Amino acid sequence: MKEILITDVSLRDGIQCLLATRVRTEDMLPIIEILDKCGFWSLEVWGGATFDVCLRYLKEDPWERLRLFKKHAPNTRLEMLLRGQNVVGYRHYADDVVEEFVKRSYDNGIEVFRIFDALNDTRNMRKSIEVAKSIGAIVKGVLSYTISPVHTVEYYVGVARELVDMGIDIISIKDQAGLLSPKVCYELVRALKQEFPNYPVHLHTQTTADLAQMAQLKGVEAGADMIDTVFYSLSCQTAHPPGETMIYALREFGYEIKVDEKLYQKAGDLFVNVRKKYKKYDVLPPYPDVGVLLHQVPGGMISNFISQLKEQGMEDKLPDVLQEVVRVREDLGYPPLVTPTSQIVGSQAFLNVVHGERYKVVTKETKDYVKGLYGRPPSPIREEVIKKILGDEEPIYHIRPADLLKPELPAIREEATKAGAKTEEDILSYALFPLVAKEFFEFREKGEKLPPEEVAEEKRENIPVEFIITVHGEQYHVQIAGRSEPTAEGRTFFIRLDGKLEEVMLKPLKEIEHIPSPYGEITTAREVKPKRPKPVGVGDVASPISGKVVNIKVSVGKQVKEGDVLFVVEAMKMENEVHSPVEGVVEEIFISVGDVINPDEVAIRIKPSKI
Repeated sequence: MKEILITDVSLRDGIQCLLATRVRTEDMLPIIEILDKCGFWSLEVWGGATFDVCLRYLKEDPWERLRLFKKHAPNTRLEMLLRGQNVVGYRHYADDVVEEFVKRSYDNGIEVFRIFDALNDTRNMRKSIEVAKSIGAIVKGVLSYTISPVHTVEYYVGVARELVDMGIDIISIKDQAGLLSPKVCYELVRALKQEFPNYPVHLHTQTTADLAQMAQLKGVEAGADMIDTVFYSLSCQTAHPPGETMIYALREFGYEIKVDEKLYQKAGDLFVNVRKKYKKYDVLPPYPDVGVLLHQVPGGMISNFISQLKEQGMEDKLPDVLQEVVRVREDLGYPPLVTPTSQIVGSQAFLNVVHGERYKVVTKETKDYVKGLYGRPPSPIREEVIKKILGDEEPIYHIRPADLLKPELPAIREEATKAGAKTEEDILSYALFPLVAKEFFEFREKGEKLPPEEVAEEKRENIPVEFIITVHGEQYHVQIAGRSEPTAEGRTFFIRLDGKLEEVMLKPLKEIEHIPSPYGEITTAREVKPKRPKPVGVGDVASPISGKVVNIKVSVGKQVKEGDVLFVVEAMKMENEVHSPVEGVVEEIFISVGDVINPDEVAIRIKPSKI
């Protein structure tokens, strides 16, 4: 009787796929205690998007999350998903960053590293595999699965051969978009077991198109040794097969599985109420996305994609963007759509749709990808696309991208300390996400805490709310008695001031400077910056996308040429360089680093040299 090993990925990929990774550590600790007693081979609880989201949105220290997970799950191996040379970020980092990150992750509780590269360029996985093996960790070498004319069974066996030569312990198939059919899964696993009979084969399949359960069953029949599942209350849609169901089915076929399915279900029962707390992120339809077989956007990307499009006020463009994803992916040589290439292709498709012209505006990451700074594309990029994006510049696909990078940690250590880093782990957080980490350090220094999700809900729904305000030295008892539905002009609140009912119209927060009342004007606590002007002339430069300003490359009075980079906006996890449309002199700058900018606002005004 063959034993099938199971890794539970609920607290990493499950929450990433269905809840935009926004679940807080405190809500997962009671659940990981149960999972720790179930008998899993490992628990994947870290890596992927969790590191970024902890810092950026949850204002949690991802390293502290890992330490807490290890404390509450001492009996089970903890596993992470590592993006090779991208670590847990969206660009290539120098070898010293990769080496230190792997070592610190191991020291803080990670025993298993599932290492992949978005392009299956094994040169980008070499360093992390080498370091993980040197410290005694277990390494799953990943084949990032996708469908294209070049991604054949023979292609994947070739990638696996390179990974085996690098010293991996387990061959892992990563079907992040739910594209792996039962037939191909059987053929691929059988080919891998024939070529590498002494290596376990691991299956990570997602349920986006409802192929995953069938694929796992056929993969096990072909010789697969390990599968990934989630508990039932985080299963299906764009996530993973329910482990309780797979255990039942596999045992019927005579396989041995040493997992306590009753405890597993108990963890799922406990998460039912947790999921309700995060309902605002639970936006996916309750049926399979069969369209993924065409657009191939993975589960973790879909939920974030919808959220990000909503932030741009363009959720109605989703069908157009998904169609454009197919075209951009073909143009760029069929990269598998997994972080960071899913963000690169997705962001570029979005910009193409928004501007009505393909590659009129390109992200910095798209340019770097075309140049070869992310590695070798699986298939040649269209020549006309290379020419339009790079001009006369030549790609460098023959070079391992990290070989072009100087060590980063020595130079960044002092900068990170000034920004608020207190530990070696903090310095790594800063090296990976400088602006995001700095904001987190400042938040942590102030001793602030975000309100719990359920408290935030109660504050929105339980009316009245009472508090005391001070205006011009006098105190007033304020009671919010009710509110109207929001409109384009704002929202009416019914407020009792010292018992007298008043109506107050509040405009959108970015427009509020003062709230008129019978007792004078109440200045809002948040500072309101002057409105930026609307673009009118050729020298009025706006951002092509709503986002946060992360870098300004010019100053007032500087001479710029057409095409020079003026500033950089971060949106949809990508950095978008904004270029000068004209030659001239920088006349005014209306933005600062950290500002949020919209496409209908002038960021920088240039006085053209030629009119």
